[in-house]
Amino acid sequence: MPIQTQLQTASPWIELSTTDEDWQAADPVLLSTMLAELHLIRAFEETVLELAGEGLVHGPAHSSIGQEGGAVGSIVGLRSTDAVNGSHRGHHQFLAKALTHVSGGVIDPAAAVSPKMQRVLQRTLAEILGLAQGYCRGRGGSMHLQWFEAGALGTNAIVGGGVPMGAGNAWAQKHSGTTDLTISYFGDGSSQIGSVLESMNLAAAWKLPFCFFIENNMYAVSTRVDEITADPRLSVRGQGFGIPGWRVDGMDPLAVYLATEQAAERMRRGDGPAVIEAEVYRFFHQNGPYPGSAFGYRDKAEEAQWRARDPLDRMATEMTALGLIDESGVAELRRQVQDAMTTAVSELLEPDPESPGKRRIRPALWPDPGFVNVGVRGDASELQSLEVLEPTEHAGPWRQVKFVDAVAGVMDRRMATDERIVILGEDVHRLNGGTNGATKGLAKYGDNRLVGTPISENAFTGLGGGLALDGRFRPVVEFMYPDFVWVAADQVFNQIGKARHMFGGDNPVPFVLRTKVAMGSGYGSQHLMDPAGIFATSPGWRIVAPSTAADYVGLMNAALALQDPVLVIEHVDLYGTAGEVPEGDLDYIIPPGRAAVRRSGDDVTVISYLSMVARCAEAIEQTGIDAELIDLRWLDRASVDWNTIEASVRKTNAVLIVEQGARGTSYGGWLADEIARRLFDWLDQPVERVSGGEAAPSISRVLERAAIAGVEEIVAGLENVRRNMGQL
Repeated sequence: MPIQTQLQTASPWIELSTTDEDWQAADPVLLSTMLAELHLIRAFEETVLELAGEGLVHGPAHSSIGQEGGAVGSIVGLRSTDAVNGSHRGHHQFLAKALTHVSGGVIDPAAAVSPKMQRVLQRTLAEILGLAQGYCRGRGGSMHLQWFEAGALGTNAIVGGGVPMGAGNAWAQKHSGTTDLTISYFGDGSSQIGSVLESMNLAAAWKLPFCFFIENNMYAVSTRVDEITADPRLSVRGQGFGIPGWRVDGMDPLAVYLATEQAAERMRRGDGPAVIEAEVYRFFHQNGPYPGSAFGYRDKAEEAQWRARDPLDRMATEMTALGLIDESGVAELRRQVQDAMTTAVSELLEPDPESPGKRRIRPALWPDPGFVNVGVRGDASELQSLEVLEPTEHAGPWRQVKFVDAVAGVMDRRMATDERIVILGEDVHRLNGGTNGATKGLAKYGDNRLVGTPISENAFTGLGGGLALDGRFRPVVEFMYPDFVWVAADQVFNQIGKARHMFGGDNPVPFVLRTKVAMGSGYGSQHLMDPAGIFATSPGWRIVAPSTAADYVGLMNAALALQDPVLVIEHVDLYGTAGEVPEGDLDYIIPPGRAAVRRSGDDVTVISYLSMVARCAEAIEQTGIDAELIDLRWLDRASVDWNTIEASVRKTNAVLIVEQGARGTSYGGWLADEIARRLFDWLDQPVERVSGGEAAPSISRVLERAAIAGVEEIVAGLENVRRNMGQL
């Protein structure tokens, strides 16, 4: 018979409940503050549901009624410099953090609503209604509430999507020498999601002061938690990562407070993350003013059982027993908070003159429609003080260098002059500069600035996004291959790309994503894409694609100075090529809107980027066509050099766009459309395109070559342009 030994994890797993002694020992000021915050949030949420019932809330109204105890109990003891973020059902978390911030964590139930707190209630309600005075200027609405000053990092409509960014904030707190912490709130549905579990691994491996706070309300819309996991004890999720867990009754705010206090002590002393599971219950359906029983997935008996455990009643009962308040005091508190919400509503609504007896939002409070695209990116004014150098016009001395050494060299220079830069990626800290040598020589900056990550793109990309939003660091994230963007697509496109605009247009997002196109290397369908087209059609991103070592230096310097997320695309074909950079300290930039004319000509404008620029030059020579060759360098919508393109097209009246990769996700389709619409009057023929085929490149050398564009295909494209010219 085999020997069997029962094993246990090394991490504590605790169920915490309060006793009479705990209530007696609690600070009366703490209890009074919690009671006031609970009532403020409840009155706020009741008002939101009332307005939703009138059709005045455009979009969802995810009520937190019933769940207030988890948010208030965990947040009331936090500092303003501690941070929280949450999910789509996050009004209570945001309000608890904002109210604690403006009140200093002390609220007297007898005078519960100060002018600052009234302002918080009104601005939060304005945001949910989509109005200009809201915290995100009406862009965030119910699901995207952010106020950095209060430590509210932003709630999130993607289930589990905000957790990696919360981990990034915790990384910044730790490496800035603070004892601050971050709590990320998510529900039972998120507890099985990859981004959450990946972030648990990162937070544990790097001992981040990060709390995974699970609001287990038993249902994901209508699906019970025991239907979607074999172990509905969600506080066990951290055990496999070495993270201790607390399980607590979320209807008991003091129990939540005590559990958070224990977890915070661990986090503040540098021992790493914690998991807290608070069992709560939303009294209403996923969205709107009706109970779950109205939709058939819960029964009224279950709802009544949980309503009898209302956290507001629990607090009032315990405080009354302690002689800290009486029934009339609770009623007076209730009156105050309802009056506060009536006042907030009166500032935002007015009688509807077209519908007697109904209300409408005051028309003057809506955002100006002209604000719709403001803040998708910044205005790049941060580059104005930097040295601009155009390599094609440089008359000074040059230094010979391999392309990949320029990649590593400019990063070395920037890391030496800017201590905020942190590089994250798989194997970037080993192999003498990663898999291609792009980080060669950078290990001297230490493990906290050249960070080798787990194979976990979703988590470490989101962590980098959290660093960028924090503002104390400049993350440079490396994807070993661009296809891995699909693994991290939520963080790349839903989170990082949209963050500035979604939260009001002012937040800098200084994030650089490096990756390499490897077509021709035989790595197959899941490693060889060109990401330019995907990023060019996604909001918020800037894109650079250098074809020379000198350009790489200037473009990377600009990327690292911008307050926007920037995709830096490299190509393996260029890494080993001989190049040159201007002598000096590699401090110059090539700003957005600067393409390079590599060859002047009158017959056709050829537009390309990366390694295809050299292939275009070769094809032009083979055909003898007098083509003008433009190297785009900047590819995103806000940064394309339309002046150079227009001047060329006015001269040639024909365009050939050349790229190497698959046609379906190509950049050329977007660019051809833009050129046709902008420059139609100067085109004598349709825009010609050269690209790869429909299929992603295969591993077979023959099939890979057939799938991508090369000199032969460019020659054919040029000949098509010439034939069309002859037919005019």
